[in-house]
Amino acid sequence: MIESMLPFEKIKRELLIKRESETSSKFGHYPFEKPAEELINHGIINLDKPQGPTSHQVSAYVKQILGLDKAGHSGTLDPNVTGVLPVALGKGTKITHLLLTAGKEYVCVMHVHKELNEHQIRKGFEQFIGKISQLPPIRSAVKREWREREIYYLNILEIEGKEVLFTVGCQAGTYIRKLCVDIGNKLGTGAHMTELRRTKAGPFTEGSLATLQDVMDAYHFYKNEGKEKYLRHVIQPIETSIVHLPKIWVMDSTVDSLTHGANLYIPGIAKFESGIAESSIVAVLTLKGELVCYGIAKMPSENIKNNEKGFVLKPERVFMESGIYPKIER
Repeated sequence: MIESMLPFEKIKRELLIKRESETSSKFGHYPFEKPAEELINHGIINLDKPQGPTSHQVSAYVKQILGLDKAGHSGTLDPNVTGVLPVALGKGTKITHLLLTAGKEYVCVMHVHKELNEHQIRKGFEQFIGKISQLPPIRSAVKREWREREIYYLNILEIEGKEVLFTVGCQAGTYIRKLCVDIGNKLGTGAHMTELRRTKAGPFTEGSLATLQDVMDAYHFYKNEGKEKYLRHVIQPIETSIVHLPKIWVMDSTVDSLTHGANLYIPGIAKFESGIAESSIVAVLTLKGELVCYGIAKMPSENIKNNEKGFVLKPERVFMESGIYPKIER
């Protein structure tokens, strides 16, 4: 059995201190201590999508329940598919772009059209681990042309007659229904997908799922009884969305300029992680762990470590409002 880990889960990053710096309790909040209203307007729900509605409909339900102007999901699931569907709330919808490209994991039941022995099935599956070419199904949201996708792991859990239960970890944009058809063709029997559930979408797993009913109940207790406990259980701070990204932490005095879109330079950095590559996407955090922005790295970790000056990152999306941290006159 191949180790069931997505690429980012295998990466071990070292925390590197650039300069000692403390954060003031006067400004901002630690992510899990944010006010409830901020979570509602700037958080994310790891929703257990039910069978039946589209991903868009599920997002609309969440928006309606919480009384928001907007909510957006990351990574569309077909109506009959269930499982992990991150739904970003309010201004937090800007984060969905980062999750769309993150790896995914599914549990699938495939029906083989002619009974084969276990050895034959396992040999067929082995041929689909690694980079594969896939033609999206006729009814899909993308242009129908051959494209390369990567299967990180493909583990058979159980075979019972013509039914094969397996887990698959794959690159975003892989069509599991088409994967089943292609495996069936390789086996020479034909096959089709009968059931599918997503169990991972980037950093989100089944361990923190909430149902639509959970969201409804939690909001009821918050609005009508002033109880935040259940709301905090179903709505996560936006920072849980960037676990899979390399990170840089900046000093309090650097935060405000970044909220206005200014570039990040080495003197503003307090600490950072190893493994940052030039042109990679990096999350920038306050010393309390609040997401300020994400952007494109202009120098690797090694250069940040060995230099005292230099252009490190250009912000692409800013999440923190200006004015939360003080503006420092230079």
